[in-house]
Formats: sequence, C-alpha cells, structure tokens
Amino acid sequence: MFTTPFSSPSTAFFSPPKASYSSSSSSSSSSSSLPLRSSFTFYHLRFNATTSSSSVTTSGTSSSSYCSPLAFNSNNKKPKEISANMAASSVSSRTFLNARNEQDVLSGIKKEVEAGTLPPTIAEGMEELYLNYKSAVVKSGDPKADEIVLSNMTALLDRIFLDVKEPFVFEAHHKAKREPFDYYMFGQNYIRPLVDFNTSYVGNMPLFIQMEEQLKQGHNIILMSNHQSEADPAIIALLLEMRLPHIAENLIYVAGDRVITDPLCKPFSIGRNLICVYSKKHMLDDPALVETKRKANTRSLKEMATLLRSGSQIIWIAPSGGRDRPVANSGEWAPAPFDSSSVDNMRRLVDHSGPPGHIYPMAILCHDIMPPPLKVEKEIGEKRIISYHGTGISLAPEISFSDITASCENPEKAKEAYSKALYDSVTSQYDVLESAIHGKKGLEASTPAVSLSQPWK
Repeated sequence: MFTTPFSSPSTAFFSPPKASYSSSSSSSSSSSSLPLRSSFTFYHLRFNATTSSSSVTTSGTSSSSYCSPLAFNSNNKKPKEISANMAASSVSSRTFLNARNEQDVLSGIKKEVEAGTLPPTIAEGMEELYLNYKSAVVKSGDPKADEIVLSNMTALLDRIFLDVKEPFVFEAHHKAKREPFDYYMFGQNYIRPLVDFNTSYVGNMPLFIQMEEQLKQGHNIILMSNHQSEADPAIIALLLEMRLPHIAENLIYVAGDRVITDPLCKPFSIGRNLICVYSKKHMLDDPALVETKRKANTRSLKEMATLLRSGSQIIWIAPSGGRDRPVANSGEWAPAPFDSSSVDNMRRLVDHSGPPGHIYPMAILCHDIMPPPLKVEKEIGEKRIISYHGTGISLAPEISFSDITASCENPEKAKEAYSKALYDSVTSQYDVLESAIHGKKGLEASTPAVSLSQPWK
C-alpha cells in the first residue's frame, strides 16, 4: 500500500490565485518542458469544521435520484451555492480526505453505504472509477502514479460525496467555481495524468493566438466543434494553458444536461463556464418534461445573447448535439454530422449581438481518454472507461456566411451550405489529428492547411 507525499488532502485545491488577462501573460514564450503529469498545485484554506447532520436514504435510489426533474435552474430563483460552510462540512467528514491508501478509499466507500449516507449505485460507480483511473495512470509509466491516483481520487470522491449531501444546482449560465475550492484546477489536475503530451498536438496555433487578440478587441468568438468525451473541456484547456491561459480558463461551453446531472461528472462541470441546455437527443426522454425543457433552452439562449452583447466572449458548441461515436460497420471514429439549425441559431445570435463576431471550425480528438458508450443511453450513470493516450485539437480559419452562401437560392439552402462548410472543415482537421496520433506520424502529419505543433515544448 502507499501514502501520498503531498500536502494534507484536507486542504487541497482551496483558495486559488486569480488568472489575469494581460498581453504579457498570454504572449509569453512557452515552457521548454512538457506539462508535468505529476505536478500539482495545492491551495490552502482552513475551516472550523462542524459535523454535517445531513444524510441520504438509499432504499430504492438510482444514481440520478439526487437531480431535480430539471437539470438546471431555469427560472429566476437563486440556486444553492457551494458555500464555505458546505465545504467545511465536507472537510469535517474526512472519510475520503483522510484516506492514506487504496484500502482506506475502498473501505470508506463501503462505510458510507453502510451508514446510509451514500447510495449503493453511486458507490459502485465511485469504486469502478477509482480502479479504472488507477489502471490508466499506472500505465502512463509515471513514477509517482500511486501518489497521483490517491491524491486525485480522494479529492474527486470527496466532491462527489459532498454533492450527494448538498446537491449543486446549475444556473442557465454557470460560472466556474474557483473558490473556496478551485474546481477548475481540480479538473485540470485530474485529467492531466491521462494525457500523453509526447503524442498530443495542436493544429494551427497561430489561429488560436489570433483569436485571443480578437477577444482583447472586444470581439466574440464561436467555436463550432465536434465532441468526443466528457474530458473535452479539460483537454482543450490542457493543450492551451501554457500559451493561452486566458482562453483556457474563460472558454464557455454549451453543455447538455447529462454532464450537470451525473453525480460522477458534476464536480468537473462545476469547474467550467457553462451555458446549460437540453440536447435534442434527450429532449423526448420524458414526454412530460418536453415543453419545460424547451422553455429552459429558450432562457439559456437569452443568457447567451446577453453575454454576446457584452463582447469578448468565447463560446464552444457541438452542433451535432452529442458525442461522436464509431461509424457503423467500420468501427472508425469520425465527427458526428452537424445540425444545421443549431449552427444557424448560433450564427444569428452572433450577427445580432452588436460586437464583431467570428465563427471558427474546431476539431478535437480525445475519445481514447474517456470514450462514450457505443450507443446513446437514456439513463444517467454510464460506465467510465479511462485510458492514457495522446490527444489533439485544431482550428481552421473562420468561415464567412456571406461567402459560402452567395449563390444559394433560399435561406434553407444557405443554412445547409454553411453548416456543411463548417463540418467539412472539422472533418478535414480531424483526419490530420487522426494521422498524427493514431497513424503515429506525429508532426509529419501536418498539411498545408493544418500545421501541427506542441506549444508546451
């Protein structure tokens, strides 16, 4: 068995420093070394811990029982915040934060189930996640793998347990929670050990730098992207954080309801800036909630419009409405087709926002890290398969609606043509990333349209 040499787990990830947006920080030269997989930053905040009196009944409970019928707060009522008192109650339990080895972790899960404070279905997912994460990190070959696993998993299990006791409710526009617990840094450090930076790449880094300059000028940026895994936000941020920390930390993701309702996923979502929506793929899961979900989506669109009117916003959206899956018969992965209505809605929001707007096609390849189920599932609580692997993102020049649709006969054909142009660019970039990572061609996979680099070196 092993113990962690890091600072006391009870204070990990508290009180982060604030990231500033300045030209000096964003344009600084990149580090000459790889992002350290075993390098963690811990922040400290002391609480006068008090014992939490809340408990959860486990009889007849499913993994989604701690979510309201709606995934996020779609009205004007203020949701519960993660306050210092709530964080203190989590620290006071210390079930997972005091764990010094794997036996402590697994016995702690069992103890909470027996005490009636942790639903068996969630406990099963926690144990499975621990073992799968451990396997992936150990396979990375990092000499400190055991310490990394214990530190990251005890932090995650504590956050999951806290949310079971005090469920967090997302607003239509959710801002990343950075204090008193830094959920953003927690998510970064959890995914970092799963990324093989030696076989990871960024396509067209100068375009990412150009985007940051446009943001400084008050312009809005929309990234039309494919979507591969729950780890997408962390992968994007990890590959950009050394050169473009402002984009890494301030990117807003249009998020479906599943990542803000699944107990094992919520702690990571709390650390990201989100516009919460209901995906078309799950809109009809419960017929009784269809109209309510549509109204919630309308409110989210209004929130997005308000943000865009203020300028300097960068928003990521997957117009496919969900994660990519292997293509039938071949088993090969490819970006899922874009929904032209989703693309057109975003385009019109940008066009009518006031500040100049730019729409860029973006590709991401990271399904090996946390592949989704082979088929879309209605139930919350999917099996988490985790691996250590190379990843990649790429950006292509912005695509002008007027240029693409000049010869189109009517608005409907124009909408389809523009969506296709964006999708074709994403698939073309994806093919280059595929060649570099799975084809093992590395930087030599670069093409005249996609220049690969490793900006962390």
